[in-house]
Amino acid sequence: MSRHEGDVRLRHMLDHVREAVTMTRGSARTDLDIDRRLNLSLVRLLEIVGEAAARVPSEQRILHPDIPRPEIVGLRNA
Repeated sequence: MSRHEGDVRLRHMLDHVREAVTMTRGSARTDLDIDRRLNLSLVRLLEIVGEAAARVPSEQRILHPDIPRPEIVGLRNA
């Protein structure tokens, strides 16, 4: 995988996390139980983030040790 493709994976992670944060702003945890659309949307965004994190090449993992990649990847399997 080229560095460009790795950059794209990192960009997907960032963009989808930002979207999840924006989507949940002003919401409470209980809103996920009440609002099925919010719940499904948030789950899907986190799946995308986890999948992108799983595909970040090892060279870029080394460049970004502060990203808790194993935990993020685990989100998609939760």
